[in-house]
Amino acid sequence: QVQLQESGPGLVKPSQTLSLTCTVSGGSITTNYYYWSWIRQPPGKGLEWIGYIAYSGSTYYSPSLKSRTSISRDTSKNQFTLQLSSVTPEDTAVYYCARGDYGLGSPFGMGGMDYWGKGTLVTVSS
Repeated sequence: QVQLQESGPGLVKPSQTLSLTCTVSGGSITTNYYYWSWIRQPPGKGLEWIGYIAYSGSTYYSPSLKSRTSISRDTSKNQFTLQLSSVTPEDTAVYYCARGDYGLGSPFGMGGMDYWGKGTLVTVSS
């Protein structure tokens, strides 16, 4: 059973960089044909796909967030990390990490996700 757990600060000041880590257990982030995504849900709004890092290490980002987003990984710790720079209060959301399976759907969205973390609330406020 794959499990994902998000961790990081719950409060970030405007203009700073939001940094979250997803720790994966029960499966390796380098296993072929899986990708590892970040998704967020602002209060009262729908889910928004942020981007993903593939088993190969390649990364892909939402065009609307690409200029501020970086996803990286530490294979020795089986973790992957989201960094979102120059945050504003509009970046306040519950942030989720998830595993995607290329066989289940397009990786550019939520269609291929099969395991999710519980989510962590990040508030951007001074």
